[in-house]
Amino acid sequence: MAGPPRRDQARHDQPSPDRDPGLQPERTRLAWRRTTLSCTVVAILAGRQVVQHRDPGPMVIVAVALVLLVWIAFVAAAHVRMRAMYDSRPPVLSARTALAVVACTCALAVLGAAILV
Repeated sequence: MAGPPRRDQARHDQPSPDRDPGLQPERTRLAWRRTTLSCTVVAILAGRQVVQHRDPGPMVIVAVALVLLVWIAFVAAAHVRMRAMYDSRPPVLSARTALAVVACTCALAVLGAAILV
């Protein structure tokens, strides 16, 4: 008894349709924007710590400068990825970009904690 073809079987009699991305790229862009907003909040709160203290020591100033540099690097990586989502077939996230984003996130967490201590 022959039933309908299984999903995992390729149908060779029909050409493969173009990719229909649906809303997935838009959701991915929005996720990158939310993450960028979170990193921006961390950078702003770090700057606020310097403004609120009358004599912020050199370690706090260095930490805030590093937070700003890390924030700029993260925003640049996120911008590149968000622009890639506009393509009909966005490229896979490269290992280099993924590592940079993870490093920026970890650095922001560590530097944020260092500023508070």
